[in-house]
Amino acid sequence: MSTLRWRLVHWVWRSAAKSGVVTADTPAGRRFAAFGAESVIAFPPGTVFGEGSIAIGAGVLIGAQVTLSAGMVPGQDLGPLPVLRVGDRCVIGRGSHIVAHESVVIGDDVFTGPYVYVTDQNHGYADPDTPIGRQFPVNTPVRIGAGSWLGAGAIILPGACIGRNVVVAAGSVVRGEVPDYSVVAGVPARIVRRHDPADGWIRT
Repeated sequence: MSTLRWRLVHWVWRSAAKSGVVTADTPAGRRFAAFGAESVIAFPPGTVFGEGSIAIGAGVLIGAQVTLSAGMVPGQDLGPLPVLRVGDRCVIGRGSHIVAHESVVIGDDVFTGPYVYVTDQNHGYADPDTPIGRQFPVNTPVRIGAGSWLGAGAIILPGACIGRNVVVAAGSVVRGEVPDYSVVAGVPARIVRRHDPADGWIRT
């Protein structure tokens, strides 16, 4: 490839990345239930549908190739209230997936690394004679507390309730309750540190 062609390709890509961002003032941004001031979805986006049931706060940065979805298919009626809420000043890392069907709530100032997966739905498997992919899924709400950090590749399973200022180590799989001011790691994630007002951070 000639130098001129190389430069042209990269100039076109940079121009597309700059012009293709989604903000509150773009047609794509206006499809959301809410899209806060100074929030941005980088270009190229991942799969995005169900925007009418997704609310994004102010000052949010959503990386490239992030999937945001509400419902099973585009156009599904999920009722009048958003099922996916992203708080103010959040950062969602590149290639992450946030998949909501009933309720996923992400508090203010939550940061994630790349390729984090969050969902409130899992396949049912009650009937051993029916393929799992053909059984009705089960929804359980997910909540991620304000100020938390989710490391690269973390998976947040249905029913997870993560407290405030929690660190989720990279690659962890989180289910159930995680208390405020703690560090969890592993598969399944377990508390490895917690904060005590008198003694500071303590290994558990």
